[in-house]
Amino acid sequence: MENLKQVTNPYLPSWEYVPDGEPYVFGDRVYVYGSHDFFNGDVYCMGDYVGWSAPVDDLGNWRYEGVIYRKDQDPHNTDLQGNLYAPDVTIGPDGRYYLYYVLSSWGNVSVAVCDTPAGKYEFYGYVHYQDGTLLGEGKIEDPQFDPGVITENGKTYLYTGFCGYGDPNRHGPMCTVLGEDMLTIIEEPVFIAPSSAYSKGSDFEGHEFFEGPSIRKRGDTYYFIYSSVKFHELCYATSKNPKEGFKYQGVIVSGGDLGIDSYKPADMCAYYTANNHGSMEKIGDDWYIFYHRHTNGTNYSRQGCFEKLKFREDGTIVQAEMTSCGSVAPLRGKGEYPTYIACNLFNDIPVTYVPWSGWMDDRFPKITQWGSDGDENYGYIANMRNSATAGFKYFDCKGIKKVTIKTKGYANGQMEIRTKWDGESLGSIPIGYANVWHETTAEIEIPDGINALYFTFAGTGYLQFASFTLE
Repeated sequence: MENLKQVTNPYLPSWEYVPDGEPYVFGDRVYVYGSHDFFNGDVYCMGDYVGWSAPVDDLGNWRYEGVIYRKDQDPHNTDLQGNLYAPDVTIGPDGRYYLYYVLSSWGNVSVAVCDTPAGKYEFYGYVHYQDGTLLGEGKIEDPQFDPGVITENGKTYLYTGFCGYGDPNRHGPMCTVLGEDMLTIIEEPVFIAPSSAYSKGSDFEGHEFFEGPSIRKRGDTYYFIYSSVKFHELCYATSKNPKEGFKYQGVIVSGGDLGIDSYKPADMCAYYTANNHGSMEKIGDDWYIFYHRHTNGTNYSRQGCFEKLKFREDGTIVQAEMTSCGSVAPLRGKGEYPTYIACNLFNDIPVTYVPWSGWMDDRFPKITQWGSDGDENYGYIANMRNSATAGFKYFDCKGIKKVTIKTKGYANGQMEIRTKWDGESLGSIPIGYANVWHETTAEIEIPDGINALYFTFAGTGYLQFASFTLE
């Protein structure tokens, strides 16, 4: 599918599951660091850390850098019971790259180091106080989780935390300052925002910190990015000081586009959500937010996406809309497109969070793939029952007269095509039983211009939907 060289979401191949993305520009490439889920995984972060990078001027062309760090490299993880949770990377005063992470089985911060952004990292040590006590075992901090780091003037600011909703034992995200060795604490942890148990009356109320702390600097302003107690949204707070004074500012992106009212009601969830984690980075002349979506009807097979950001004059961020094109440029209105790039997926049963009980409730559609984890098979949409809708945004449409869909499954009915989720049907394509992938074409004219495309199944049975072709 030649169209895959365009910028699409997810930005990595459809068989790759790298959530919690922390993007950084090093030289002329952008590198993304994240945890590593498995297709059909049954817990979070089952894999080793892998590296991916792309030229800063070609964000549709990602290169696999291989495994950059294995979970058996941590001396505390010889029994392999600890999974590698979301990492972050910073450049130390010595010019080397330091990778910070927390094992799922241990509430302390580990560090690995490498001479290059995506080489083979080696275990380096554990973050500790000057007396050797590990961060996370002192008397003044909560257990450690999800490290985010930024290094300035020989100091590394380490942000950590996990705060379950209403838990009085968790106080909020912490900032700890490390010295030039990247391990030793030189300024003790301070809480920079309240957890939900301590937020009453604050500007964080309703969007309190949950997990996934990340830090970026734009101009003279620090942007503290985090996953809120609503799970699906990445929020942010700003300050001129990396350790204090953070003020809640809003939502950067929601995994279900909740809060977006440009193409639907603000309270309508347009994709099945769960947790979220990511950060923003300036790539070329533009800033982007990296986040993740959930696939396969579970919490445990997450894929990275990104969107271009817009800033207001006062430095606040306009909430980004989820798209199939990363908000970079509309996709060409010609050729074949795989359905795993759907940015909207829903039916007539209002649901916000991934509807599952161990595995997905079979009333709902899901993005999935054939085979096992690691099999390089394109993803597709499974279990499209009556009213199931897949949305793709956006396309530069010119002279489209025909639409072909590739489907199979025990289903009878039709696929209706619209440019708005609740708009008038532009035409329909008949659907019948098919045991193997089958292409069906109809004469359907798509209006010229920048359009979204919505495909809604109306009928009986359940449909698998692999791709569509615009002619």
